[in-house]
Amino acid sequence: MRQNPPPAVVPEPITADPPHPVNRPLLTQSWLDLAFLHWTAAPAQVAPLLPAGTVPDTLDGVTYVGLVAFRMHKVGWFRLPGVPYLGSFPETNVRLYSVDAGGRRGVVFRSLDASRLIPVAVGRAAFRLPYVWSRMTVRHDGDTVTYTSGRRLPGPRGAHSRIAVRVGGRIAEPTVLEHFLTARWGMHTELFGRPLYVPNAHPRWPLHRAELLDCDEDLVVAAGLPAPAGPPVSVLYSPGVPVRFGRPSLGRS
Repeated sequence: MRQNPPPAVVPEPITADPPHPVNRPLLTQSWLDLAFLHWTAAPAQVAPLLPAGTVPDTLDGVTYVGLVAFRMHKVGWFRLPGVPYLGSFPETNVRLYSVDAGGRRGVVFRSLDASRLIPVAVGRAAFRLPYVWSRMTVRHDGDTVTYTSGRRLPGPRGAHSRIAVRVGGRIAEPTVLEHFLTARWGMHTELFGRPLYVPNAHPRWPLHRAELLDCDEDLVVAAGLPAPAGPPVSVLYSPGVPVRFGRPSLGRS
């Protein structure tokens, strides 16, 4: 991926609610049982990994690397009901934070491990997303949620993660940083060398404090990033939200 000059406009405000409605969704799904782990990163360190037309999105001069584990539930096209089996599966992604020349904040996925082969194939073919097929589980034991992942194809085989969090109380008023890390209203990627932005909308996140009990992973390194230095600076949990994706828009390379 190549890096363009910084955007000429100020990024959109950080908001807990979507800045743009998605009235005619291309895709619907729910994200459930999410664990958000984040480490700080220098913008110059991640800039070469972003798509053309974007730069690192920062808060107080810092950007972040996210490791997010959750359950995808009932992915559906247009207004059709979601698919119970093929559209429901665990997923773990490594993501960065981006802003484009239009000021739109988004995420950039460096990897997306998922346990259903057909959605992996569709994501790679249709959106050129770095989906990989993995063995995955999400298990509840009281207030503890454990996520496991072991990569199958296309590799690197053996890349894995084990995350366990103890869910705490609901956050009444999330901080600006917590909104910055979770309320991301689009995805930046490339399609045939051109920037692609896919918007999304969902209700405000119900966020909880979470205590990290276990984190044994090498997905961040497998995604082309340095190994995290120390524990994450932010650990959050959410029971989830329903999500609507709008139609992609292509930009100029």
